[in-house]
Amino acid sequence: MNELAHRPRKRFGQHFLTDAGVIDRIIQAINPQKGQALVEIGPGQGVLTRPLLEAVGELTVIEIDRDLATTLPARLGPLGEGVHVINTDVLRYPFPGEHLRVVGNLPYNISTPLLFHLFESQARIQDMHFMLQKEVVTRLVALPNTKAYGRLSVMAQCYADMSALFDVPPEAFDPPPKVDSAVIRLQPKALSQADLALMADVDTVTRLAFGQRRKTLRNALSKCLTASLIASAGVDPAARAETLAVSQFIDLAKVCQQQAQA
Repeated sequence: MNELAHRPRKRFGQHFLTDAGVIDRIIQAINPQKGQALVEIGPGQGVLTRPLLEAVGELTVIEIDRDLATTLPARLGPLGEGVHVINTDVLRYPFPGEHLRVVGNLPYNISTPLLFHLFESQARIQDMHFMLQKEVVTRLVALPNTKAYGRLSVMAQCYADMSALFDVPPEAFDPPPKVDSAVIRLQPKALSQADLALMADVDTVTRLAFGQRRKTLRNALSKCLTASLIASAGVDPAARAETLAVSQFIDLAKVCQQQAQA
């Protein structure tokens, strides 16, 4: 074992991508170009970092594991001069800059809170390409009247347009995770301050609506909206959460917001 060898750490959710074919497909999906502002989350041993650097010349990486952070430039050889390593918890990183392109093989144990942390900076982000647990990707892109459609689907789709690109099997990693993975592209929506101010109400409505999926909206939302107010949003009070489009949850949230301000 050489001096740069690294044992994956369970507490950081480390599963290192090793399949060259998958790496190539991810790079093709990202299509990095010279001069773009790329940020890679969790570069690990640098298997994505290297081809990204070859394309853009320099990029920022965020790595919580101090050993990996300090050895990454050496792993990359001469290319290492173009990598700016930030050794920190990505959930605390503010993502400064403009027109950022964010990529990474995300630790599955923090993927959902990390996505919503990134949404806080979405005005500065051009797009995101991530490897996630396949189940999470399925939920993110789910449509109404499907089993996977839920609160995560609605909340995430309020912030971004998303496309599931391709699946990745466990054997593409070392060590192999116990679940299948998938690559997803997220393109943040241009949201106004009014849109962003509404998100707390969308959160409330979706939490109540999906918290008791078998109940009609009339019953599930009774803590914040009456049946007549639900109807005023153009939504049937007898409907259930999984049948509503994202736009209908937004309409319900607007009524909630108006009631709070009245």
